[in-house]
Amino acid sequence: MSSPGNAFVRTRRWRVLRHIEGYLYVLPAFVILGVFQLWPSVYTFVLSLHDWNFIRRVPRYIGLANYERLIADEYFWLALRNTAVYSLGVVPASIAIGLALALLLTGTRRSALYRVLLFTPVVTAASAASIIWKWMYAPGADGLLNRLIGLAGLGPERWLQDPELAMPSVVLLGIWKSIGYNVVIFYAGLRNISREYREAARIDGASPWQEFSRIVFPLLAPTTFFVLVVSVISSFQVFSQVYVMTGGGPLNRTLVLVYYLYNQAFGSFRIGYASAIAFVLFVILLALTLVQRLVLQPRIHYDN
Repeated sequence: MSSPGNAFVRTRRWRVLRHIEGYLYVLPAFVILGVFQLWPSVYTFVLSLHDWNFIRRVPRYIGLANYERLIADEYFWLALRNTAVYSLGVVPASIAIGLALALLLTGTRRSALYRVLLFTPVVTAASAASIIWKWMYAPGADGLLNRLIGLAGLGPERWLQDPELAMPSVVLLGIWKSIGYNVVIFYAGLRNISREYREAARIDGASPWQEFSRIVFPLLAPTTFFVLVVSVISSFQVFSQVYVMTGGGPLNRTLVLVYYLYNQAFGSFRIGYASAIAFVLFVILLALTLVQRLVLQPRIHYDN
């Protein structure tokens, strides 16, 4: 007959084994995050404290000199401003259009087909999509967009060569590329809202706008918050569109942070300086995410 002490030991051992089993389940995820997320971030900060050009075998430690240079670099601030302009153009429009299309899809029978069609730009390689849109933006009568506006007696325009039109042209591609993802996420959020709330509102005589503004949109707040955070992070990392379509021009009007980082690293071989730009971008995205969380998340009710 086993004593109470032995039973306690067995129970304690079983609980320890259960905890170890749980850690083993999440260990692969931690390893992947550590190898591909945490370690590159730490190593980028370490590189930002050095001067290195791929040729010198050992990087030379220079402390915060790269960050001091960054503060005085007018092209860095120009790239940051252009990135903010791109984000302000893409994020609100892609969220609003994505939500509107998701609302339309909830009342259609072939919503799965439409979702696949709308999601196609998301899975299309950014470089391939940029080449197609660059052809559409071709100057003169060769460009598809100029042909379309020519039917209304307008144009032709030099979309990617005009300093005033280059950034809006890139923004338009960014909106087209991100709408499908937002549609799918919003559609899933709308499906999680109980029909009883909407039916009760209709019985009480609520108009479609009142139903949306007072029932649907507040219950969709967690989904909207997620889409906003992801969209901001994605917009600040724009690169392929600028690299393929404009190369940062004309007159640096489309020079964005990641493209400027790329030029410093692989154009001028200033690896330490490029690492400083990358780390500052990481800090900016972290700060924006924290601000959104502190300001918006307390106002969100997660109990649907």
